[in-house]
Amino acid sequence: MPRAPSKRRPVGKTPAQAGQPPNRLRIVGGRWRGMRIDFPAIEAIRPSPDRVRETLFNWLQAHIAGARCLDLFAGSGALGIEALSRGASAVTFVEREPQVGRHLTQTLQRLGATGATVEIQDAIRFLERTPQPFDVVFLDPPFASTLLQAVFTKLPQGWLAPDAHIYVECPADVPLPPLSPGWTVYRAKQAGQVGYHLLRVTMARIRSAEEVLP
Repeated sequence: MPRAPSKRRPVGKTPAQAGQPPNRLRIVGGRWRGMRIDFPAIEAIRPSPDRVRETLFNWLQAHIAGARCLDLFAGSGALGIEALSRGASAVTFVEREPQVGRHLTQTLQRLGATGATVEIQDAIRFLERTPQPFDVVFLDPPFASTLLQAVFTKLPQGWLAPDAHIYVECPADVPLPPLSPGWTVYRAKQAGQVGYHLLRVTMARIRSAEEVLP
């Protein structure tokens, strides 16, 4: 399977321009609020900006405590770590680059994070495993890739709990792929050239409707 393009984020100031090291991020909320986390100084890794993560987790605040989360294109781990900080019960981080995955494992160990699992594997191949349902799925794939369509196709095949939420970060000028039945756009905003979207999944209601059909 071809390797995905590097994650290059065409938006806003770089961390260095913003006055912080280019390989460091800040946890915005929860028990690790304000803590700074390093990640490998690889140009391709572009964590979601603080303000984007703050908005996202404001949207999710009623759903994140106790949630089972999947961070499918983990990179720095910013989204999954933020979820653990705010009370998620478990996060599976999927990262295809071994160096990045090992560093993320070390970071989680330093934090004393429980319920965290790092899988060093390609995202699509991970979704070809026997599925397990997640309450929240974070999707921040390489911006130049076309992986979202494939992921959108595979997630309904057992990877989503009833009433799950899916977060998608992608170029603002690129529309989302067609949504699966039962998926709706709950929230959407733009920060520079980045579009970020929170989808709701109501599969349980769809199944109930199908059950009463003749």
